[in-house]
Amino acid sequence: MAENGKNSASQPAAAKAVPFVLFPLGKKRFALPAGMVTELAKPDRLQPFPHTTPLLTGVLVRRGRIVPVYDVAQVLIGANPPARKFYLIANRELGGAPEWTAIPVTGECELANAEPIVRTESLPAYVTGLLSLYCEIVEIVDLERIAEAGGAP
Repeated sequence: MAENGKNSASQPAAAKAVPFVLFPLGKKRFALPAGMVTELAKPDRLQPFPHTTPLLTGVLVRRGRIVPVYDVAQVLIGANPPARKFYLIANRELGGAPEWTAIPVTGECELANAEPIVRTESLPAYVTGLLSLYCEIVEIVDLERIAEAGGAP
């Protein structure tokens, strides 16, 4: 690096690793920016209600808050996903206001720092980028776009 703190012409720019939470759904893993994730919670009692949208399966009461549960697996991996073991609690914007959202996941989540790769046009609109982790490519997803794809509010 040059003395003024900028890269010299002969040295490449440093990679910008960003923290992500990786969550499993079946045999695949997906990623959310770590700043969106509040916690990973053990299953609580899901309160279903009769009039739901396709992704909204009910609500949980978590830390005194009512948290909608969105089963994004049907959009991300298709019908008949495996049993989910945990709820990933994430922040989502709804009508311009932040809201907690619970996403059922099939196993433990993991924190990873990686440089995102720009998405290609062939990917679904809810994929905002990719992470190359060892021998695995992980899709970075956008909860708002998944909700739109699955008919959630």
